[in-house]
Amino acid sequence: MNIVITGANRGLGYQLTAEAAQRGHTVIAGIRSGQAEGKLQELMGRYPGQIVPVELDVAREETAERLAEKLRGSGQTVDVVINNAAVLLGRGVKLEEQPMEDVSVSFDINLFGPMRVMKHLLPLIAEGGNSAVINISSEAGSLSNAYGGDYAYALSKAAINMFSKQLRKYLLPRGIRVYALHPGWIKTDMGGEKAPGDPVESARGIIDIVENKKEIAPEHFFINYKGEPMPI
Repeated sequence: MNIVITGANRGLGYQLTAEAAQRGHTVIAGIRSGQAEGKLQELMGRYPGQIVPVELDVAREETAERLAEKLRGSGQTVDVVINNAAVLLGRGVKLEEQPMEDVSVSFDINLFGPMRVMKHLLPLIAEGGNSAVINISSEAGSLSNAYGGDYAYALSKAAINMFSKQLRKYLLPRGIRVYALHPGWIKTDMGGEKAPGDPVESARGIIDIVENKKEIAPEHFFINYKGEPMPI
């Protein structure tokens, strides 16, 4: 499979890249700079030819457009897009103290970012089979479990759930699966050291879903990394 992963150089994105490459897939690794460094560069050495770093800054639509043009020019199609890049700003901040700039940036990256990517990559996604779009969401985006905090993050994740539902309906005739996916509270720079979850385990579950190894009822679009339904 050709798998596009945004935010591939750190956190969950890095683990997804590692897991996908280990299983023999080709990863188009989207990073803001376009230059692989550190762990990602080392990973490329372990899986030569399977990880292709590309400039893909979800806040800049022109980078998604250029990537689509490059893939189209080389005759490549995409099997899976994992919209992973995200920000968590203002954790624990009260509404009375919430900088509205944090809300704007959160929507720009967490919602508009995946929209920009899909706008340009959708025509390149192969129809049917194992094709999929996975938007990394969060339990914070559940309306029924709203907890009155993390406003910028939670609202943007509720919005990505809605976008996922819309995209799912839109792509149904093409046989392309679409999920909003909660990866668990995992120990990454975003999740923090207190997080109980393992990003490696989460990545394995997500790639299992990519490979159609999990039985997921057709009506479920908001799921966790195990393929289990999440409360909407």
